[in-house]
Amino acid sequence: MLTHPATKYRAFPPVNLPDRQWPSRTITAAPIWMSTDLRDGNQSLFEPMNAERKMRMFRTLCQVGFKEIEVAFPSASQTDFDFVRNLIEGGHIPDDVTIEVLTQSREHLIRRTMESLKGARRAIVHVYNATAPVFRDVVFGMSRGEVKELAVSSVRLIKELCAQAPETEWVLEYSPEVFTSTELDFALEVCNAVTAEWGATPANKVILNLPATVEVASPNVYADQIEWMHRNLARRDSVILSLHPHNDRGSGVAAAELGLMAGADRVEGCLFGNGERTGNVDVVTLALNMYTQGIAPGLDFSDINAVARTVEHCNQLPIHPRHPYVGDLVFTAFSGSHQDAIKKGFAAQQPNTLWNVPYMPIDPADLGRSYDSVIRVNSQSGKGGVAYLMEAEFGVVMPRRLQVEFSAEVQAHTDAHGGEMTAQNIWDLFDATYLNNPGAAVRYVEHHLFDHPGQTGKHVQGIRIGVEVNGQPMLLSGEGNGPIDAAVHALQGMGVKVQVRSYEERSTKASTDGGDAQACAFLELVSANGDTGKGGERFGVGMDTNIVTASIQALISGVNRLGLVRAGALETEVA
Repeated sequence: MLTHPATKYRAFPPVNLPDRQWPSRTITAAPIWMSTDLRDGNQSLFEPMNAERKMRMFRTLCQVGFKEIEVAFPSASQTDFDFVRNLIEGGHIPDDVTIEVLTQSREHLIRRTMESLKGARRAIVHVYNATAPVFRDVVFGMSRGEVKELAVSSVRLIKELCAQAPETEWVLEYSPEVFTSTELDFALEVCNAVTAEWGATPANKVILNLPATVEVASPNVYADQIEWMHRNLARRDSVILSLHPHNDRGSGVAAAELGLMAGADRVEGCLFGNGERTGNVDVVTLALNMYTQGIAPGLDFSDINAVARTVEHCNQLPIHPRHPYVGDLVFTAFSGSHQDAIKKGFAAQQPNTLWNVPYMPIDPADLGRSYDSVIRVNSQSGKGGVAYLMEAEFGVVMPRRLQVEFSAEVQAHTDAHGGEMTAQNIWDLFDATYLNNPGAAVRYVEHHLFDHPGQTGKHVQGIRIGVEVNGQPMLLSGEGNGPIDAAVHALQGMGVKVQVRSYEERSTKASTDGGDAQACAFLELVSANGDTGKGGERFGVGMDTNIVTASIQALISGVNRLGLVRAGALETEVA
């Protein structure tokens, strides 16, 4: 039984701001965005990103449109230090992107951090120290004066070290850690001392980041705190006021939106809200909230599935299927009344008019998704019933996005033929759609693997694949870092270029004919041929007692599903 809160917790005191202005304001423009996926998000992972995943994440953030990216905590680990050096020395930083690094207010850590940035064109040095009473009294045993001096002396050292490297354009960022629990008058005192020490001017602004390091009150209180600072800061025209909301109370997005109304200029967060405890503010949700209000967010999420798959790979964390805008189920209507309203909305929606479809706050097409590809129509068994029967009767556990795709095939079949589909009917449709499609242009015959030392000394996997293209035999060969990669390269021999978005392999619980269990491979493919084929993303499925054979079959199945080779002709559709 929960202890009565009055005996254990105290309510956070309100801000004395009777003439607050933020409630009557609206957001009219996107803020400066700063991604901390590679720092705050990364340090919260059970298994932090390796160099490959960090670089993939960095490139994705650049492609999305972030101009400021916090890339590391260089003094915390050699991996982070080396990553910063690789970005700079390898020329991986676009000219319009500024990297940011974080350091605590300790001399040896600051020096190590500055060392990591040697040769950078432009860099933000983000320094912080805790200012809240519980940290002053319990963690560090420091007075207000000592905390303030620590911040000022750290900025002084950074300024000296910056002067020794004039080839870099330096920007200072300061955070009074746990700002939301710090007395406002003291937070103001420290921040003003920092901007004075740096010598902030309108041409040389300081970023003052006011973090909800731990979210301790409702978002309106955070907005009050931000507006109070916004109105009382010295040298306000020389300050970029930044927000760094966390999500301990589940209101990180709301806090950020109200904080922008209260006068902030900048937001720090992670793409899908990854971060310590319950996470940082979710930048995708925040940006797309603005988009649905007619505000250009300045970030490109027109292929949200590609961004989501990359983040899942890099973080090794799944995105919840009901996550706003991006979850696999967010454009799914199970309710018959919802489906009816949505279909009528689509029928009434005219091109180049304001979006006005019931139950759908955003057009899925704007995110690179289609409503038809994700709707689950509960005709007869529905999506849930289809997935259950496939698993219970045939031992095939389909990935969620394959459930989405195949349920559309089931619905199309029931619409065309009517009546109830039995479990065997569903299996026959699955077999004809993915495994033994009678109209498939490309058919798998056999394959042979080989490997040999590559130029770098690492073994290269090679493959020769025998196929029939519209009944004509063809031998394809390719090399790669594994069988699937080699097979993808082999397909280029007939002009077919694809990218593997996801791959899963599972054992069936029982074979369809009562024999031994088989391996089942699922590949999600997207065409890399340009505007060819059917477009979009398609799954391929393969089943065999050998998992490599099943994987090659799945790849060819996906190529057929994408329609990249015309049935009835040997010619391929090449961009």
